[in-house]
Amino acid sequence: MAAYIKSVTFDSVDALVLARFWAAALGTDVDEESTSDKAFVEAAGWGGPNIWFARVPEGKTAKNRVHFDLRAPGAVADEVARLEALGATVLQPGDELTVMADPEGNEFCVE
Repeated sequence: MAAYIKSVTFDSVDALVLARFWAAALGTDVDEESTSDKAFVEAAGWGGPNIWFARVPEGKTAKNRVHFDLRAPGAVADEVARLEALGATVLQPGDELTVMADPEGNEFCVE
């Protein structure tokens, strides 16, 4: 049997702030024992990896080598607007694919 992805971990300045953003973005909750040092978001629905956030002393310095591609449940523009209201920023707008950054600058795509 092959390995599977149990969780994805983000280094962060404030684990709880980043966990709250991603929980809201993905329609799930932040684990009640989460703190600014470490936070956990369980995948919404079945099958997705869980997400850990860990406080680290250094800040983000370069473009991500790995990123999430989110599928909008409706129009891309509507999902982009929702994510902006949660704290994301648009890096590269597009009709079918928009590149965004979460509150700590981690890039992701909405398609």
